[in-house]
Amino acid sequence: MSKKDYYQTLGVKNSAKETEIKRAYKRLAMKYHPDRNQGDKSAEKKFKEVKEAYEVLINQEKRQAYDQYGHSAFDQNSSSNSNFHSSFTTTADFGDIFGEVFGDIFGGNNHSRSVKGSDLQYNLDLTLEEAVKGTTKEIHISSFQKCETCHGAGTTSSKKIINCSMCNGNGQVHIRKGFFTVQQSCPTCHGKGNIIKNPCRLCAGCGRLKKNKSLLVKIPAGIDSNDRIRLNNEGEAGENNSSSGDLYVQIKVKKHSIFERSKNDLYCEVPINFPVAALGGEIEIPTLDGKVKLKIPTETQSGKLLRIRGKGVKSVRTRNVGDLLCRIVVETPVNLSYEQKELLHKLGNSLDDYKNKKNSPKSKRFFDGIKKFFDELTR
Repeated sequence: MSKKDYYQTLGVKNSAKETEIKRAYKRLAMKYHPDRNQGDKSAEKKFKEVKEAYEVLINQEKRQAYDQYGHSAFDQNSSSNSNFHSSFTTTADFGDIFGEVFGDIFGGNNHSRSVKGSDLQYNLDLTLEEAVKGTTKEIHISSFQKCETCHGAGTTSSKKIINCSMCNGNGQVHIRKGFFTVQQSCPTCHGKGNIIKNPCRLCAGCGRLKKNKSLLVKIPAGIDSNDRIRLNNEGEAGENNSSSGDLYVQIKVKKHSIFERSKNDLYCEVPINFPVAALGGEIEIPTLDGKVKLKIPTETQSGKLLRIRGKGVKSVRTRNVGDLLCRIVVETPVNLSYEQKELLHKLGNSLDDYKNKKNSPKSKRFFDGIKKFFDELTR
């Protein structure tokens, strides 16, 4: 069963501003919160949907990904691979609701001295077939990860972590310079607020180590060059046991030997010989799903575009399928035998001359234009 559109869930428009999204979330969260609807499973389900929609639309990067790819932008989180973690939470109390909605206005949120780990980017090359049909790729990255010995704490015993006496555990000190007081990171604890007397031997108290790891990345069908896939918490581990950053997989689609892509449409050049162009016919052409028949109308000229509907790319966002457009190229025959040349001479003679209006209307208009041009010069 397909998920309901996040904007519809919150009852806001696609162009809604951040304040509108927060206002809608507060209203619905208060209405459907489990604490106010004891034993009501439908209200609990609705509350989870509202919170899931809010967590995506309030985050600029997640919202941009959702606007472009829809729910498939977050398919990574449903993977059975243990490397993927859900970016949605389904429980919250009233303090969380007011904190999320009003904390940034009234300054009510407490910020830890811990700094989130750095985001990483991985450049991934795909073939056109992989991008159009979707696939799963294994990637290998090297990044800082939590130390397995101390689990990111920097020490194996919490008793060995003490507050810094220089900054009293604040991580910041105030230094007076003339009439001004400047705040800066504590030089003793380097902004951490604590000091580890007996650091972990493996990571030397850093709480993280540089390691290699492998990830399976699910590529949604219809992805294109310059699109990015976000893997939550797969970036570098943060210092001081803080949360990890995210990994962004930057997509680049390799040039294809036959097809060119423009949004959801595919283009290809189809060479045909002169008899088929003049008399029409049916030829076999390739698509990404196999071969199909293409009907060539009579008197087809070079450059004409013939459309085959539904043989393009399925949009990641709308799921609509584009078309395949075949650009016709009438090929001049080469390496002619004596008999073939004789036949062409006979054909040329039967066409009268290149200025014949009936058989060559474009040539007739062209040469008539040249004659008119020179006649006006000699007046």
